[in-house]
Amino acid sequence: MSRDRAAEIRAPGSAVDVGDATTRYLLYGLLPSWFAPGLADWVMHRRTRIEDTAGTKESLIHSLMMTEVGIPIALTLRYEVNPLLLSVQLAGAAVHEATALWDVRTAVHSEREVKPIEQHIHSFLESLPFAALASLMCLHSDQVKSLLRGGRPDPNAWRLVPRRRPLSRGYLAGIGVAIGTCVALPYGEELLRCRRAARARRKQAEDEAIWQAGKGD
Repeated sequence: MSRDRAAEIRAPGSAVDVGDATTRYLLYGLLPSWFAPGLADWVMHRRTRIEDTAGTKESLIHSLMMTEVGIPIALTLRYEVNPLLLSVQLAGAAVHEATALWDVRTAVHSEREVKPIEQHIHSFLESLPFAALASLMCLHSDQVKSLLRGGRPDPNAWRLVPRRRPLSRGYLAGIGVAIGTCVALPYGEELLRCRRAARARRKQAEDEAIWQAGKGD
């Protein structure tokens, strides 16, 4: 679609720059909204006693999923979008989706009940990466074309290039605090809780084995 045709579709009298509006939506809308379903998912894991059912395995899968999403986000906040960064984002979204299927399969095959509300929360967590990626690709359609051409002829296509207009330290600090509060702390607590429960079960099993051995004597 040409720029002129796109301008015709825009609301009459609108003077808003679509690129700026989309960027603000990504930075102050979509990215912060990611934390709410993530925290809600942690609450569901706690309510369904993940430490006594799926245990450490599922909790580690959650950590893996957050890493798969976190790395592309961190790079996008610090570097220019180019074919290299788009490749990382696409790979992260694809691997995250595959890991999400593994996560649900692990939960279902355990004794943990995955309730409908948790499945609905998962739908947000799975769709948000694709929504963010689609918006970025619209904002940087020139880089998408460059990616399809293998990065030619841009010499910086396959290297990380710092942002020409860096995000403010205040914004980055705020996102960092939100990640620590809504992601790192709750899911770190979940993993710790699962490991403690696993150690307690092992200790109980060892004590029972010793008791049975003593009883046999």
